[in-house]
Amino acid sequence: MNILIVVVVVVVLLILLAAAVKIIKQYEQGVLFRLGRVLGVREPGLRLIIPFVDVLHRVSLRIITMPIQSQGIITRDNVSVDVSAVAYFRVIDAVKSVVAIENVYAAIDQIAQTTLRKVVGQHSLDETLSETDRINLGIRKILDVTTLDWGVEVTLVELKDIQLPDSMKRAMARQAEAEREKRAKIINAQGESLAAAALGDASDIMMAHPLALQLRNLQSLVEIGVDKNTTVVFPAPLMSTIGELGSFLARETAAASPPTPVTAESTPLRVAAAATNGAAEPD
Repeated sequence: MNILIVVVVVVVLLILLAAAVKIIKQYEQGVLFRLGRVLGVREPGLRLIIPFVDVLHRVSLRIITMPIQSQGIITRDNVSVDVSAVAYFRVIDAVKSVVAIENVYAAIDQIAQTTLRKVVGQHSLDETLSETDRINLGIRKILDVTTLDWGVEVTLVELKDIQLPDSMKRAMARQAEAEREKRAKIINAQGESLAAAALGDASDIMMAHPLALQLRNLQSLVEIGVDKNTTVVFPAPLMSTIGELGSFLARETAAASPPTPVTAESTPLRVAAAATNGAAEPD
């Protein structure tokens, strides 16, 4: 009988010891309640409490990732989109996260959904697609105003996915195609302008040096001859230039030849001819 009592006492003591010993992990803090009143925060390590009198709530201080489910939102320019996001938050005040609100995770999930719908609805579709950083910052600021009273800090909010209607996707594809065609036409026009300017400069040079045009024609003939064509087309200015070049060479040859000597026999004839021409003229 005595042995049985001893065994029972030992078992009860072990149960009480197990209930009194609490281990708080490194990433946690413990909020201690004694008879319903908060006594304070217990740091990580081995902690002893009074069984059936004290209650220890463990609160994780790690950053928590919470996906925000897709929300059907109408943007400022009346376009219906489905937007989903993800929020990152952590507990900075363990007592507030336990005392100020019943379920902090569910509360943050709900307020994040409503805030996402509110902020995205204030922007147009183009702003939603291009200014995601500003939208993320706006959602985070609005969440922090509320969650700081719960002992929770929102560290980051990111838009994860934006689903557009099929009709809007087709319209945006047509818009992008038109934009690319516009840029192509502008680039083509700029190229034509530069080419015209270069041709104008080349024409000025050819006007100053006429033979440059003929050299260009000869170069064109050389390029045509590469293909071994049986027909060769000579530009009309080239033919006239060949004639002018022949006349120029003839004049140069005549100027370079020595003058014919004047003899005594030819002089009286020239004087007589001059006298005859003078007599034929009327007074």
